[in-house]
Amino acid sequence: MTSKSFLAGLIGSGIGGSLSPAMHEEEGRQLGFSYVYRRIDLEALRLDMSSLPSLLTAAERMGFNGLNITYPCKQAVIELLDDLSDDARALGAVNTVLFKDGKRIGHNTDWSGFKRAFERGLPGVSLERVVQLGAGGAGAAVAHAALMMGARELMLFDVDATRSAKLAEELQVRFPAARVRAGGETPSALADAVAAASGLIHATPTGMAKLPGVPLPVELLHQALWVADVVYFPIKTELLKAAEALGCRTLTGGGMAVYQAVDAFEIFTSIAPDAERMFQHFQTLLPR
Repeated sequence: MTSKSFLAGLIGSGIGGSLSPAMHEEEGRQLGFSYVYRRIDLEALRLDMSSLPSLLTAAERMGFNGLNITYPCKQAVIELLDDLSDDARALGAVNTVLFKDGKRIGHNTDWSGFKRAFERGLPGVSLERVVQLGAGGAGAAVAHAALMMGARELMLFDVDATRSAKLAEELQVRFPAARVRAGGETPSALADAVAAASGLIHATPTGMAKLPGVPLPVELLHQALWVADVVYFPIKTELLKAAEALGCRTLTGGGMAVYQAVDAFEIFTSIAPDAERMFQHFQTLLPR
């Protein structure tokens, strides 16, 4: 028996390939305490988001210290919480829920995870004009991160034009020095935006193992573009393969996966993990 033990988990759909359990549990072992991390896969359990309230209640009753939240629940979970961190409130998306003193407190470690991964993986790239695909929970976080890093112009595209317009408006208020816009709904609007961009951020589920494909015509990519993806399973999406074939600098979703886990680990345990050790462990997991 150890003096400390923790129980955490991940709620999402199609998360059988998630490496979060292995990352969290191994870091707990390295720090000398018991740490159990469980997947709660809506797809595998044949549930939908209507089950989210009962799943949070069950986790509380079973003594979970907290939960990570992923697609498609990052925004829906908010109404089920008692309080939000400043970041989560500003972003309107939660990927980490802490159960503490009878309360459910929502946090967002996606934005900080993406920022840290970006600064490590794409140092020195231009943030003059950035195009982002996706304005959902993950999209809100990475757009915030891009603007925090100094993006001068950010154009958002989403299948739901209302959602991208709303996010652009919110970001423009928070970052008045930048220019934040929602892209048009026509293919030519996306083509023109990418042609003029210095970088492309992909923040939709397209390209995941369960949703294969590319989020835009690959003919729109060009050599002067850097491309960052939030998807990490598979680690090299079709989008990144196409970009690399053109000679673009690219960033996989792996770094974001690690660094959001680093921050979530500390929220759950109140103990700072070794971020570099978690990053190196993640690299060993990928070939498996």
